[in-house]
Amino acid sequence: MPPSHDHGPWPREELLHLLTLAGTLAGLCITGVTLFHTMGKSTLSGTIADNTLAISALLFLLSTYTIFFTLRTRKLGLAALLTKIADVLFLAALTGMVASGFIMVYTVW
Repeated sequence: MPPSHDHGPWPREELLHLLTLAGTLAGLCITGVTLFHTMGKSTLSGTIADNTLAISALLFLLSTYTIFFTLRTRKLGLAALLTKIADVLFLAALTGMVASGFIMVYTVW
């Protein structure tokens, strides 16, 4: 059996999938912010949705960095801590992205 390269509760392959997903979702959030600026909607709800998407993009980016450092470290204790931090950042960003979507659907359009 080949040696395991698990970093805490998440295997390396799952972290790699989460890394690419977080990067993709950060780009999608930036696309949403760009669309808001292109459309020129400057209502209060549009601004809140825009800011929520921008914060979500930042959180996805921070999650991406945290996952990258988790994959690079050799210390299992640090890797487990970084994995938990990346999970929290990712879930917070995903929640913000969904909240922004609800704001857009029910108030902007």
